[in-house]
This record gives sequence, structure tokens and C-alpha cells, in this order.
Amino acid sequence: MTDIEFFNNFTVIDIETTGLNPIKDNIIELSAIRVRENIVVSTFSKLVNPQKELHPFISKLTGINNTMLSQAKLVNEVLPEFLEFVGDDVILGHNIRFDISFINQKSLTILNRPFINKNTDTLKLSRKLKIQSQNHKLKTLADFYRITQGRMHRGLEDCRITLEVYKHLRQEAIEKNLKFV
Repeated sequence: MTDIEFFNNFTVIDIETTGLNPIKDNIIELSAIRVRENIVVSTFSKLVNPQKELHPFISKLTGINNTMLSQAKLVNEVLPEFLEFVGDDVILGHNIRFDISFINQKSLTILNRPFINKNTDTLKLSRKLKIQSQNHKLKTLADFYRITQGRMHRGLEDCRITLEVYKHLRQEAIEKNLKFV
């Protein structure tokens, strides 16, 4: 097994969207937890008005409804705030490529700049560490590690759960005497 990289300073991110396509679909929630020396120091979470009606499936999945979003700011207002919060931190997420694809697409469109922060993914780490869970979905890993869960598919809660999974994965790597880089 190759070296595994863990960080003490990073920002956990999670987004919720209207669908799976970063070009056609919209972000409806941007959330982040800033961690310094493995301690949570601040959070960011804002709903984003997608300027279209949510599909009932998305509302049921996330608990976010059209009324909540009608009061929210547009992505061109919220995304710069989110990116300022994240700064140049290493970002942590679960299946982070999904989140990055949306953030990058919107950042290119709105701000004419890519989202290129270094990142690490608890999904990939769990696979690399060969965690013996049924699968490597966030909820499955949370259940596997007995992490208390609130409303899944809400940005800040998914960030919190991802952070807890990350802590467990770090401990697994230590117990397996893996070399950290």
C-alpha cells in the first residue's frame, strides 16, 4: 500500500444540488467546516436559490424545499463568500469529485477562475484502507463507525459526518502502521 496523506488543517466541504450534472443543474446549498490542528474553528452554510422549482425527489432527499430556497441568495452572491471561507485550504469531502465538479463549473462561469484546491476524499481513503464495511457510502461508513447522524443530505451535517469518518480513517491508518506523508 502506498503512503496515505492526512492533514491537521483543512476545510471539509459539502454541497447539495438540483441534480447530478454540473453544467445543467444548480447548487442549492454550500457548506464547510474549517479545521485547525484537528479542532473545528468555524463553519459556513448557506442555501442557494436555484431560480427554478426543485424536483420533489430532491426535496425529499435533502429536506430543502422551494419556500426555503425562495428566500436564499443566488449562487453568484453565495459562491464568492464560500470560496473566501475555504481560501486556499486543503479540502476534505466524501466523493469530493462531485462537489468539486459543481464548484469548479460555477466558479469558472461566475468568477472566471477554476477551483483548484488540493483535496482529499474519505471515499477514496476508505477504499485504500480496505475498510470492511458493506460499501463506502457516507451513511454506510457512519453506521460502520457508529457515528450519530442527523439529517443526511444537508450540507453541514454531511460535513460533520465526513469529518468524523476522517478521524476514524486516520485512526485505522495509525493502527495499520501506515506511513503518513
